[in-house]
Amino acid sequence: MAQDNTPPTDLDLFLNAVGTVKPVKQKHRVPDTPKPSAQPRQSQQDERAVIDDMFSDAWLEEELQPGDFIEYSQGGLQHKVMKKLRQGKFRRDAEIDLHGLTTEQARQALSRFLSDAAEYNWRCVRIIHGKGLRSDRNSPVIKSRLNTWLRQRRQILAFCSTPPADGGTGAVYVLLKKQN
Repeated sequence: MAQDNTPPTDLDLFLNAVGTVKPVKQKHRVPDTPKPSAQPRQSQQDERAVIDDMFSDAWLEEELQPGDFIEYSQGGLQHKVMKKLRQGKFRRDAEIDLHGLTTEQARQALSRFLSDAAEYNWRCVRIIHGKGLRSDRNSPVIKSRLNTWLRQRRQILAFCSTPPADGGTGAVYVLLKKQN
């Protein structure tokens, strides 16, 4: 090998220092970054946004009074199922208390609650809306809105005012469809 007076390059110095190398054979490669969650977060956010917009007051049935009993069932629900709901014989999976909230706060809270109900496959819940005795209008605003909002959801099979021990006309039991 002829010697010339050119200084060695960084690459020459590196290769000389490292020497002979063999590639490492590896069957499994560890990813550099963790895989993203399998949860479709954007889809879930979109669905929640749609649900938030779902409750409309456009066809508010009527302004209810504090002692008014409310009840609703989708067509085809067996009479004995509705009777069992009225008597409070379904196990309640969860409850939410809406009284004291503004209409908009109650709408948003109910929307999140019903989204959770679908996610966790709750079958029966109790919603406390209050009787409206302390309302500025001397009528139950949330109760009237709830009566309308719940009828707009296909997820709701039935609802009715509870027996006095569970809130009477200030709360409702809600029977929800089973999720697949």
